[in-house]
Amino acid sequence: MSDAPESAHEIRLKRLRMRCWHRGTKEMDLILGQFADGPMAQLGSDELDALETLMDENDNDLYLWVSGAQSYPDQHTAIITRLRDFHQIG
Repeated sequence: MSDAPESAHEIRLKRLRMRCWHRGTKEMDLILGQFADGPMAQLGSDELDALETLMDENDNDLYLWVSGAQSYPDQHTAIITRLRDFHQIG
């Protein structure tokens, strides 16, 4: 085990991972949680900002947007595309 202090980026990733896995609906827990366990670690600061902004949205809306059942606000296009690509939706 390393005694090196965690970087601000590592702490941010851990907090986001927790938020992704504890959304409130099981569907979004799985969609966002699996993304957090996978490609989220490679996201840059701007993409993490976009993910955090997306996570402020209602779970029911998020599910409809990610599943493709409903259109989403343009500001979320990049991160929803990443989520949909990761889960091979669409």
